[in-house]
Amino acid sequence: MTVACLESLTFGLGRLVRAADRLGERLLLLTRDPAYYAYELDRLPTDALDVVVTDTFDVERAADLLRRTPGLRGLISSTDTWTLAGAALAERLGLPGLDPAVLRLTRDKAAVRNRLHDAGLTRGRAVESAEPDREARGLLLKEVGLPLVLKDTAGTGSQNVWLVRDEGELDAALAEASGRDLKGRLFAEPYFSGPVYSAETLTWEGRTRLLGVSSRLMSPEPHFREEITAFPVAFPGPQRTSLERWLDRVLAAIDYTDRFAHVEFVLSADGPEVVEVNPRIGGALVGEGMCRALGVNVYEAMIEAALGRRPRLMDADCPGGPAVAFVLGYPAAPGVFTGVTGLDRLTDMPGTPAWYPVKQTGDLIEHLGDSRGYAGIVYAEAETAELATHRAVAAANALRVLTDPAGREAPGG
Repeated sequence: MTVACLESLTFGLGRLVRAADRLGERLLLLTRDPAYYAYELDRLPTDALDVVVTDTFDVERAADLLRRTPGLRGLISSTDTWTLAGAALAERLGLPGLDPAVLRLTRDKAAVRNRLHDAGLTRGRAVESAEPDREARGLLLKEVGLPLVLKDTAGTGSQNVWLVRDEGELDAALAEASGRDLKGRLFAEPYFSGPVYSAETLTWEGRTRLLGVSSRLMSPEPHFREEITAFPVAFPGPQRTSLERWLDRVLAAIDYTDRFAHVEFVLSADGPEVVEVNPRIGGALVGEGMCRALGVNVYEAMIEAALGRRPRLMDADCPGGPAVAFVLGYPAAPGVFTGVTGLDRLTDMPGTPAWYPVKQTGDLIEHLGDSRGYAGIVYAEAETAELATHRAVAAANALRVLTDPAGREAPGG
């Protein structure tokens, strides 16, 4: 029996293979480029899973491949980029899955914002702005006010996001946005001040379990570059219970009835405010961190959900493990990635720190203002998320991500 993956997140494939094996399933990965998963594939036996190289944006071709796959029982689509393609495939092939209309909604940040506003779950509405003209400018100032965030309805990785604190920044952001190739539409929403977190949830038949909350330490304003994550954040019992109930209402408001979700939110002075709802497990090392901190392979729940079965994780008493933290490693300047110094230092540092590579030598790093710019991740453990953060930061401070700025100008570079 086979469960197919339409691409995957950078990390977690090994955990997913082991989860499939334990549940008696064979994993099939459809991918445009196996090199993207080099770190994971190099650590797995060559026969651990089946890998088929194809244009994963071509739904017709992928559907034809999957129709010819013996014993296909489920499909996993765990990335923002392929969410809608995965929904279309599951529907065409009659496989278990969320209503495609729900997934289309989650990929439209403006629509989610307004659905939550209608449900009384956010203080601000989304206002779309198609053109950087005087009329649009006036509408944003009137309907949203300052400060506001201007962003892409279908953006990912903090790309195409502008913090606007005054009218001059609004003019500059609208002008810059007009020259960008957006994945969706341009819209504005209020900027809610406060620390950012991500709720890692699992929902089944409309009931949501909060597995834990990840911290999201960001770069200084005006950028929204993610830099440090830790799991699980130790909220007091009553506050955690309140958060779980709020998340249940948030997901119910958008008809999100099943599967993992990664809900980013700001804990403002007036309570939690959603940033976005991602219909998947968390990226980077969030999934790995959950496995270690909870003491279970949470990817088994992903396989079970893909098969249309209630995940046992919904009811499991998790044994627990160490708290985890990781730091995204960005270079000081854009250029061609040439390597990392200081890795030998990690063996002498507490928390069993490790470097998880994302970029390969020779890759061009152009954008340092969002998550496209990090070359790898420094991971560490401790008894609490706070202590794990200290260890991960100390380890990251011993490393330097190197780039060759001259390489940016090289022919074909």
